[in-house]
Amino acid sequence: MLHIDLKDKTIMITGASDGIGKSVAEFLMKMGARVAVHYNSNKISAEALVSKYPDTDSQSFKADLSKESQVYKLFDDVINSFGKLDVIILNAAVFLEHTIAQSTDDWFAVWKNTIDVNLNAVGLLTKLGIDHFLKNKEGRFIYIGSRAVFRGETEEYLAYAASKGGVVSLARSIARSFGKQNIKSFIVSPGFTRTQMAERFIKNHGEQKILDEIALNTLTTPNDITPVIALMCGGLMDHATGATIDINAASHIR
Repeated sequence: MLHIDLKDKTIMITGASDGIGKSVAEFLMKMGARVAVHYNSNKISAEALVSKYPDTDSQSFKADLSKESQVYKLFDDVINSFGKLDVIILNAAVFLEHTIAQSTDDWFAVWKNTIDVNLNAVGLLTKLGIDHFLKNKEGRFIYIGSRAVFRGETEEYLAYAASKGGVVSLARSIARSFGKQNIKSFIVSPGFTRTQMAERFIKNHGEQKILDEIALNTLTTPNDITPVIALMCGGLMDHATGATIDINAASHIR
């Protein structure tokens, strides 16, 4: 089994009770990291995950990232509990459909909610993280992007694509702006990944539709993404700061 020693790392990951975030959090804890497992509604999953790795002193933290006050509180709670963060992984996102056939008011309501969670919360946690990392003279950000940034999305998910585009630009700007202060920033951009979020699409359209657009014979899973993120957390990819790592089974090649 691959082993990356993360025993000296304290890491916060948003959206870690399900999907990619949960797989990443568990892998990091297996590698010895102390992890702040953020969740919004799935408390049972988050607490069960933390309880599997008691020796890491990991903890779960609740916050609704669409609410600014709770974003501030999340960061404060993590720092008050752990004292220091080495890595912040910004993974939490919503993937909400809003077709242009809807009324403009309904369409824009989904737009605003998507931007609040996927971009505004990411921006606020980035600012709080920069302040913390500057104080400690080191830190790493890992942003979970999407292939939608580079190839576009369908009209039902314009807000999602736009929000992830903002995340990628932010991450690159952090890398260019703060490298001399020993702050690194990376982007991991998955394609279609088998998660609970994706199951609705599979149910409606069938798995074969997705397989037909990728180059491999099986769908990407969260476990295909976790080792790359662990390498970033461990400082083994620092000279790739600012880079985007595509993990999309060659469904989009730049």
